[in-house]
Amino acid sequence: MFDKKGWLWIAATVRGMDNPAFCKKGSDHPSAKIFPLDRSPRQVAMLDPKTMKYTFVDTCFGTHHPQFGYDANDTLWLSGTGPVAGWINTKMFDETGDAAKSQGWSPFILDTNGNGKRDDYVEPNQPIDPAKDKRIVPGSGPYAVMPSPVDGSIWYTTGVFGGPPAFLRFDPATGLSEVYNVPLPAFGIRGGDIDKNGVAWGSLSSGHLASFDRRKCKGPLNGPNATGDHCPEGWSFYKYPGPGFEGLGDNSAESSYYTWVDQHNTLGLGENIPMSTANLNDGFVALKDGQMVMLRIPYPMGFYAKGFDGRIDDANAGWKGRGLWSTNGDRTPWLMEGGKGSKPRAVHIQLRPDPLAH
Repeated sequence: MFDKKGWLWIAATVRGMDNPAFCKKGSDHPSAKIFPLDRSPRQVAMLDPKTMKYTFVDTCFGTHHPQFGYDANDTLWLSGTGPVAGWINTKMFDETGDAAKSQGWSPFILDTNGNGKRDDYVEPNQPIDPAKDKRIVPGSGPYAVMPSPVDGSIWYTTGVFGGPPAFLRFDPATGLSEVYNVPLPAFGIRGGDIDKNGVAWGSLSSGHLASFDRRKCKGPLNGPNATGDHCPEGWSFYKYPGPGFEGLGDNSAESSYYTWVDQHNTLGLGENIPMSTANLNDGFVALKDGQMVMLRIPYPMGFYAKGFDGRIDDANAGWKGRGLWSTNGDRTPWLMEGGKGSKPRAVHIQLRPDPLAH
């Protein structure tokens, strides 16, 4: 992800697995005092494109997808962080160059005693104690990461590789978390994003684009019953185009990897439009006014995107000043049009208001 200065922040392995001492038990680091971490498989690198100089940020927590928040510290939130929420205060790092001082992490704690604040907690393998909160390890950990522009909360997709598929919410102000499991008959989750209203969107393995609106929850969001299955009414599902599998109900065989929300009308379909990679439809699919809009990329055949983002280069240039940017590349690019030797491409996708617009 690019920051406001044009620096590029990357999830990258910059050392071996063993964490430095400031991450571990016995350290005086504020986060390590609460939840020490011994290992992290991937950290953070920052590239200044003007000088082509890399700066490494040694994080105690693992990293995968990076995403900037909306706060004054330009906080960088990471997924792939395992049992914790992990972040970097990039403003502080820019000022001090101190990686240890500029980072923090927190375990995921459910407010199961319902008093609205974080207290002593029982461990994931222990039963709920009415006097305490409960720590959870959300399945295989956070996968997508989504800072909310509404209230500063941080949302994740979890349970991608194991455990219940869910959206997980972490509140940096209270240190408390909430988890909302995907209800049947839908199942599975992968990439996700959040819209301008704080509604989370995600790609489901059942061939659906899912949304979760926390404002629709009727019951308490904390307490002993708020452990994942307490708000099915917050979920909505939109089937992707294409045929489905027999015996699974109303589903699509579409295997969408990632979902992104066009908050700022960078493509031209409007603001706050959720879009997904349409990996078995050779393109992308957007949800516009309750209808799925397929954006198929005709060349090269076998187009396969793992992620995408939007950019407005000139707000006064109409459709020519807007567009999506993606990459075309798979783990087996030789299966695409062009055959052996095919290489990944950067792709710019623009939407004409009508076929003859120029």
